[in-house]
Amino acid sequence: MRPIPYRDLVLGSLAQLRTRGSVFDIPVGHFFRAAAPGGAPILGPAAGPHTQLSQNILCAYLCGARAIELKTVQKLDQLSIAKPCIDAADEGYNVEWSQELDLEASYDEYL
Repeated sequence: MRPIPYRDLVLGSLAQLRTRGSVFDIPVGHFFRAAAPGGAPILGPAAGPHTQLSQNILCAYLCGARAIELKTVQKLDQLSIAKPCIDAADEGYNVEWSQELDLEASYDEYL
């Protein structure tokens, strides 16, 4: 989990696009372009650590995501929970109640 400052994200993405024809190794030819307005179903990633970083949200958008469910930000962001946090001996339960970024970093990413 390495947040990228917004300015660096935008300038770096534009520089990659100019020099390499890609953004985060996604070639321009793979960018999603709707064939017709309203012609494609609205898709997007489910909430999780991958939707907590702005660069991942940008990549999802470039590949066609138009609905992005962000990771829930919790007030108690400094809990210490042993990993792995999923116990699946018989049935699977996620016992984690935390987030990967602290509140300030989450605010910076989502803003």
